[in-house]
Amino acid sequence: MAQNQLKKLLGVGFGVAVTIGGTVGTGILRKPGPIAQDIGNPTLIIVVWLAVGLYALIGSLSVMELGTMLPKAGAWYVYARRAFGNYAGFIIGISSWLGSVSAMAFGAAVMSEYTGLLSPSLVPYQKAIAIGILVAFVAFHSIGVRLASRAQEVMSVLKAVGLLAFVVVCFVITPDKPVAISADAIRPVAEGGVWLGILAALQSVFYTYDGWHTAAYFTEEDVDPSRNLPRSMISGVLLIIGIYILVNLALLYILPVSALAGSKLPAADAVQVLFGPGSAQVVTFLLMISIMGIINAQIMFNPRVIFAMGRDGLFFPFVTQVNEGGTPLNATILTAVTSIILILTNTYSKLSDIATFFFVLCYASSFAALIRLRKTEPELPRPVRAWGYPFTTWSLLVASLAFLAGVVIGDFSSSLYAIGFIAVSYPAYLLIKK
Repeated sequence: MAQNQLKKLLGVGFGVAVTIGGTVGTGILRKPGPIAQDIGNPTLIIVVWLAVGLYALIGSLSVMELGTMLPKAGAWYVYARRAFGNYAGFIIGISSWLGSVSAMAFGAAVMSEYTGLLSPSLVPYQKAIAIGILVAFVAFHSIGVRLASRAQEVMSVLKAVGLLAFVVVCFVITPDKPVAISADAIRPVAEGGVWLGILAALQSVFYTYDGWHTAAYFTEEDVDPSRNLPRSMISGVLLIIGIYILVNLALLYILPVSALAGSKLPAADAVQVLFGPGSAQVVTFLLMISIMGIINAQIMFNPRVIFAMGRDGLFFPFVTQVNEGGTPLNATILTAVTSIILILTNTYSKLSDIATFFFVLCYASSFAALIRLRKTEPELPRPVRAWGYPFTTWSLLVASLAFLAGVVIGDFSSSLYAIGFIAVSYPAYLLIKK
């Protein structure tokens, strides 16, 4: 087998697992608090979660056409390069990679925080633990894709079962005492007005939903992508929407909006209301499984972006090496090392703030790529066609661009980093091409 050839080992079970595992992480257990503070209205909170879920579902219908038409590792990068050329592919590829690298660093840092909650003596060593987590994942993935994919399936099942158990407990068990809210736990809600609140909430929810497309990164390794990718994406996204809505309904059932708005970890607060102090450790453990699942997915899909770029001459060629187990090992090591640098320099939090910008930029590029390829390469085989095209794809493109414009206006300081990256990308592109 060629050294830069990925192996066809994956099927629909892995596709569903990596969609759930690559999406459902810390966001659903941490973000409901800030979102309640931004909006302050239970109905609007559910509407925002549903709206972004619908965006992901319709988006997956467009991405399925691209993924089955161009079944190559790299997802957004592959589609942008085919439709708009090498430079556009380079920008989207690096945006996708950097966004996920920062998310991976954030995940490892948060997981180290939770080890500190379970064992306070470990608090001084949080950075070392976060780095150790990433090193351990690289070692595990170096064994091979088959083992890593099985681990993803197990972690995704545990995560989904744990969250659904949390929902059932919230609706079935009645607290002994009514929820007591301390004065300092109450936060003023929707201070900046409803529309600014909704924009801020959308940023948080987009970040939480990012990963709905994860199965598209693995089409090159899928035994039958034309059949498996549609099943993986639709099943995975519907399950994610269901989990997210149910968890939010459960939280709103147990906690008043004013208490939810002041909560950094609302799931733990809800469990403490039901079972008393000390029970929140159960949620902490669930969170750690959840984060492990998302880091496992990220360290699988993100190296495939720079692997694909290296194969096309748009990244350093050493990242194209694939080991006996089918893992692009050098690309995996470089991805983890970059995350470790972000942890050591404490820059991951700023990058994770603008990660949503990068993610939605990638979504927009894929919708634009689908529209362009329908015109420029109508003869390409399309085993699956986007449902409702052109209306759905154009609607998503316009919605994505409107969201990006809103983010630039609403959070200009963070957006400057993303705009600055795009500005310096051309010299970087020329340098790497040489």
